[in-house]
Amino acid sequence: MIAVLQRVKRASVAVENETVGSCGEGLCILLGVAREDTEADAEVLAEKILGLRIFPDENGKMNLSLRDVEGEALIVSNFTLLASYKKGKRPDYMGAAAPAEANRLYEYFADLCERQLRHVGRGRFGAHMEIDLVCDGPVTITMDSKVLRSDRK
Repeated sequence: MIAVLQRVKRASVAVENETVGSCGEGLCILLGVAREDTEADAEVLAEKILGLRIFPDENGKMNLSLRDVEGEALIVSNFTLLASYKKGKRPDYMGAAAPAEANRLYEYFADLCERQLRHVGRGRFGAHMEIDLVCDGPVTITMDSKVLRSDRK
């Protein structure tokens, strides 16, 4: 499972000109689910993201987590994060999970976050989405659950 975290002042996602999800100050999270991912990947990634100290404290030092600042999140599914670009000019997405399983794990990840945050907005799985956000910093971090899980090679 791959996540791209963008610290934001605010973010929203629209489908066919209708806002379907939004968040205030916090994180916009693009989430890609790989074929081999399980609930354990979602759990380790959610825990790391929610505790990651990337928000400024009273001295301006990045020392607070999303939970600490009572921040919000917007989580958007994004299978293109699993693109393989080693060969040719057209990326292949064979490493992405099948849609039904990807949606299940995306929703599971969002539910985990929702249990610990005051607000979690969501995109619409499988839809063409337009994301509008105001970056804060910018602070942008990529994470891979494979790096976080010691039981995987």
